[in-house]
Amino acid sequence: MTTALTQSVREFLEGPITRPALLRWRRQQFLTTQGAGAYFGLFDSFNAARAWLPKNPEFDQDALAAEYVTIRARKVFAYDYPVMLWLEHAFREGARSVLDIGGSVGVHYYAYRRYIEMPAALTWGIVEVPAMVSIGRKMAADQKASALNFTEDLQSAVTEGAADIWISAGAIHYLDDARPSRLLASCKTRPRHILLNKLPLYGGEDFITAQNVGEGSIVPLHVYNKRRFVRDIEALGYTLRDEWPVHERGLYLPGHPERSFSSFSGLYFQVDPK
Repeated sequence: MTTALTQSVREFLEGPITRPALLRWRRQQFLTTQGAGAYFGLFDSFNAARAWLPKNPEFDQDALAAEYVTIRARKVFAYDYPVMLWLEHAFREGARSVLDIGGSVGVHYYAYRRYIEMPAALTWGIVEVPAMVSIGRKMAADQKASALNFTEDLQSAVTEGAADIWISAGAIHYLDDARPSRLLASCKTRPRHILLNKLPLYGGEDFITAQNVGEGSIVPLHVYNKRRFVRDIEALGYTLRDEWPVHERGLYLPGHPERSFSSFSGLYFQVDPK
């Protein structure tokens, strides 16, 4: 189905006559295996979303790691190239440490090292849920990836660590209260480079919705107003050096076409020179 035809169908279904039936059907589908990848609902908080959603393991289950181990650790996608470009730029400027928030089993380290030269003394820390940490540590030991280290404690990694580069790709919006500007404000030593990819940014107001991510996991997530998101980071002494669309990701929220958008975003910030 073409994009134009899909849009026309959605506009028809979102009309006042058919919308109630659409929402009933979408809600029923969303809570089943057929709803994998879909979004549904508006919530006041993550707690409110979880109270409505069926109890589930969210991201903390081994089944969700399979794709990262077998595919994403071995190849890069179109949206990875801007990240690799600026990561290599940061390494050339002397960066030697990375904090990868939501970095799964180390997918960015494994995939990117095939294409860019990484420092010999590199340390690459990953913050993840317990299931991913366990699999990631075993994988790193098997592959002798001594640069990698894993933790489940985001707050300690942020406040006590001193990484030169922060990366978060398709992850930070799933964390309860992990708006980058708030994390940065709590740092003892802030990173010089920030790479954020696959972010749900758009022109409207912030909101919280839910996504069926597959394998029986359904999770709440933040969607951000792009202007405010960027402004809050720049207010801490950073400059937005680059941005790019992530056409492989989009968000359709049934019943709320004004909160739907066709692509996610990637952003690169660098600390302002003194």
